[in-house]
Amino acid sequence: MVLTIFDLLLPPIYLLVIYFISGNIQDKNKINAPIYKYYVKGIFVKVFGAVSVCLVYQFYYTGGDTINYYTTSKAISNLVFKDSNTFIDVLLGNNSYENFSLFDSSTDFPVYWRDVNAFFVSRLIVPLYFVSFGSYIVMSILLAWICYTGVWRLFLLFNDQFPNLQKQFAISILFIPSVVFWGSGLLKDTITLSAVGWYTYNFYFFFIKKKYKIISLIYVLIAAFLLISIKPYIFFALLPGTLIWLSNERLAKVQSKVLRFIAAPFFIAIGVGMSLFALSQMRTVLGQYSLDKVMDRAVVVNLDQKDEHYGGNSFDIGKFDADPLSMLSKAHLAIAATLFRPYLWDAKNPVMLLSALENTYIMLLTAFLLIRLKFLGFFGLIGENPLLLFSVLFSLFFAFSVGIATSNFGSLVRLKIPCMPFYVSSLFVLKYFYDLNSHKKKKKMKD
Repeated sequence: MVLTIFDLLLPPIYLLVIYFISGNIQDKNKINAPIYKYYVKGIFVKVFGAVSVCLVYQFYYTGGDTINYYTTSKAISNLVFKDSNTFIDVLLGNNSYENFSLFDSSTDFPVYWRDVNAFFVSRLIVPLYFVSFGSYIVMSILLAWICYTGVWRLFLLFNDQFPNLQKQFAISILFIPSVVFWGSGLLKDTITLSAVGWYTYNFYFFFIKKKYKIISLIYVLIAAFLLISIKPYIFFALLPGTLIWLSNERLAKVQSKVLRFIAAPFFIAIGVGMSLFALSQMRTVLGQYSLDKVMDRAVVVNLDQKDEHYGGNSFDIGKFDADPLSMLSKAHLAIAATLFRPYLWDAKNPVMLLSALENTYIMLLTAFLLIRLKFLGFFGLIGENPLLLFSVLFSLFFAFSVGIATSNFGSLVRLKIPCMPFYVSSLFVLKYFYDLNSHKKKKKMKD
């Protein structure tokens, strides 16, 4: 049990402070940017998600990642009272045996000492432990509040391109239930989702809009650093999409549709080539997620998650080998699994059922648009807008990456959340274009 009396007494105080600060930000911006009417709502939905994660993991799962992050962060924080020099050394990432030997029952023990990525997250949230006076729920609330900034940036980005879809983007980016839940607690996913938002938003304004502010480039680099340090495969999926986005932005300026059609494969090839070169040069940084290791890892993880100790809560896309052709042969199954599973009949608990209901809506909307726009029309519209093309390419590539390396529903519903705001937002944009074209056709018929 990590909950204490402070988890009952402190949250209302912190929530009042958050409401006061956020309300001021909303009021200052709402006059010139009406979109800010969603700002405070979005924050408190995210805070609700953070508290829900705390309670679900404490009373339903009775343990798990979020509690382990808290415990590890608590142990590191308590070390400051025992040996401040070692505390600083550990905070900077030195997880040597000598440093570990200083932990005892008085400090508690760091669960994620040997997990480099999880240990990074635990070190990152140490300041929140002190600010929250050790309250598990307050730490979760503060992390959700801080990380909301990245989600909000993503919301601003889509509205900058498609200002008529504020309500739809509020749903797809701020209020998707599974993203709110899994992307708000004391988890890796909360930080990485925010980092994706910061990276995409600042990439757009620096490289696409050409507002060359050095702070935007710094934000891109910090976000990339966080992704590589916590979940490198997200950066692995994000980089090709953004470089293709940059290439396609140049292509969109070509007036002739014929020339655009002919040049499109060339520009996409440039983006893919630049991405592969960049990723190959980052082999040391990416470690086990480097290009020469990621395929072997995908096969191993996929097989492991089908093991009996997962309680049969798994799915199977079939066997594949650690080579590109074998994996690509399962691409359609991997992508479908990530975007649309668990299905309703896959759900074995209340948390999974909520995800299944959400997936059913997304699957039906996808099917509706594919039928109404027809297959070629569906992808034709996507290719006409660089942001839309980036969103779909990132969603599909990320979905493939997750689906090919995951066969457990419990992992799937968490791992998929970075691509869901992009994919659902893309569907809403396509639906808007479809409705617009239908309205024009009806108007012509009346005239």
